[in-house]
Amino acid sequence: MNWKIILAIVLLACGAGWMLFDGTRALIVGDYITPQSGEYAGLLGPWSNLVKAVGLEPRSTLMKLIFVVNGLGILILITGYVLHKPWADNALLIAALFGLWYLPIGTLTNLISLILLLLTRRVAGPPPQI
Repeated sequence: MNWKIILAIVLLACGAGWMLFDGTRALIVGDYITPQSGEYAGLLGPWSNLVKAVGLEPRSTLMKLIFVVNGLGILILITGYVLHKPWADNALLIAALFGLWYLPIGTLTNLISLILLLLTRRVAGPPPQI
């Protein structure tokens, strides 16, 4: 596998894994992981302002579920991509595009992944023989 594809998958998997973990933890414990001290203690990242702008409460159960479903969904798409499922190529590109909202780190990692996936776009055909 090409290093660009590996990097894109690792970046997407890290972001998805974090969202799955933090969303699940927030559902169980009651809140996301936030800084414990300093000027940003207890505050969510810039993504929360974007979520508020569209009318969602960042600390709501719905938003925590969105984190969990998004993280799990991307991990499933990555699995499909690695297994050369025909639906996974475009689905992973769309997931990376929709992941740009998660400011600031998610925006950066999803943008890099999106570019790398587009640069290494596979031509439709049968999966490689192992």
